[in-house]
Parts: sequence; structure tokens; C-alpha cells
Amino acid sequence: MNGNETKNTRFWDALCDPARRPFAVELDSPAGGDIARYMQGARELRDGGAELITVPDSPLALARMDACMTACKLRRELGIEVMPHLACRDRNRIAAQALLLGLSAEEIENILLVTGDPIPRERRETDKGVYHFNSRGLIEFVAGLNETLFPAPFHIFAALNVNARSFPIQLELALEKEARGAVGFLTQPVFTEEALDNLRLARKTLHARLLGGIMPIVSHKNALYLNREVAGISVDEKTVARYEGVDRERGEAIALELSLDIARRMATYVDGYFLITPFSRTALMVRIMEAIREL
Repeated sequence: MNGNETKNTRFWDALCDPARRPFAVELDSPAGGDIARYMQGARELRDGGAELITVPDSPLALARMDACMTACKLRRELGIEVMPHLACRDRNRIAAQALLLGLSAEEIENILLVTGDPIPRERRETDKGVYHFNSRGLIEFVAGLNETLFPAPFHIFAALNVNARSFPIQLELALEKEARGAVGFLTQPVFTEEALDNLRLARKTLHARLLGGIMPIVSHKNALYLNREVAGISVDEKTVARYEGVDRERGEAIALELSLDIARRMATYVDGYFLITPFSRTALMVRIMEAIREL
């Protein structure tokens, strides 16, 4: 491996410790050029107990500040470990390798490799997707570079959709990703009994580290949008109904209650928690982390 062993980062150490379940918290990068508020939110997450911040790569195919550049800034200025997402959608082989070399130079050690959300139909005349890889191919590509190119190989993470209707197919794909070099999986948020059962099956089947997805729902409108517009997320009708007619304070209280409940129920199946921040509400995420630590 280019003469070097993979570094055991603090986050990776915690993920491999049976007595610990570290927090990886997703925080969307800014949609505009002002990053001051974003950095304050990330600082709040770090001080509130997040071991790592993950940065999505233009989710929903809407342009945001580059995930890798944002992650590098977080690591340099806040000293927190990061995991930028790299989507297949926007890079060919040359661009992917060039970016990975930059991340290696910045000593980024964890990456999440995903296909990326498709470009909406109405924008496909002007915005063209680049799919040189699928996620499995990109994992294999990076794993190969780990063996030959990078001074310190990356920990390669992948996504696992526990909400898929045909979960056995997703599990077969996960096994293939594992065989090609993935060492961990971040799951889609768990809301239903079916998703929890799928997570349990994944624990029995996979050898890689699992981070169970938890996304706080903060309003009735938020719940309806997730069900209607976000691929890979399923919220049951009973949960949606709980948010009808509630104000912001009550909505966050329900979110805290439900997040704590699902964290408790998934605890024996996961090595860590993957918390997804809604609408930059970092204070809510700190409350959730505090509550989970007290379980």
C-alpha cells in the first residue's frame, strides 16, 4: 500500500470500539457565498459532541458550495474530522482522481462515495450529468488508488438504503461495495419498522461498520416533503400525523422524542449514529446527541 498503513483516525477508532457509538453529523454546505453562519453551526456541532461532520455533494442536484473544499475548511479551522461526499454525477475519472489527490494532500481520511441525485427532468436541457462511474465502480477505483497512489489510504464509506422496497437487492449491492473496498455504510434515515428490520438484516450480513441514519422531522410540511420528494426516505402515516397543527417548539420536541426512540431501538445493530441536520438547526442536533449519550 505505497509503503504506508491506513491511519486510524479518532473517528475510525471510535467506530471500531464496541463500547462507543460515535456521531457523524451531516451539515449541508452553504447555497451562497457567505460561510460565517455555516462555520458557527459546525462549531456548535463539534462542541456539542459530533466526532465527525459529513458534507453532502450538491444534494438534489442543486449547486451548493463544493463539499470537498468545505470539508477542508472545517478540518483546518475547527480541527474536526470530516467526511466529504463524492458523487458520481459530476466527475469523470480524471476529475475524480485530481480531487482525491487534493483531499489526500489536505489529510482528509474519510470519504463517502455515492451515485448522486439525478438532475431533475426540467433542467436536463441545460445541466448535463457526468456518470463515468456508478458508486460501485467509484469505490473500486478509489480502493485501487489506495493501494498505489495515496500516502495514507482513505477510509471508503458507502450509502445503504434501508427504506428500499426490494431491500435484498440493496443488500446484494452493499455486499458488492464491501467486496470492492467499502469499510463502512451510512444508512438512509430510519423511520419505520420495516427499515429497522432491514437494518437488523444488514448487521447480520455485512462485515463493514454501520452508521444508522437518524433525521429529525421538524414539521408537518417537512414530513410530507420527505415522503413526496426525497428518494430513499419513507415516513409512516402515523408519524406524519403527529406533526399536524404543531408550532416550531412542539415540532422540535416531537423530533427529539422520535430521534431518541429510534436511536435506542437501533443501538444493538449499529457501530455509530449518522445524524442528518434539518434546515441548519444545529442546536436541535446538539440536544439529540446529548439525549442519545444518556441512553
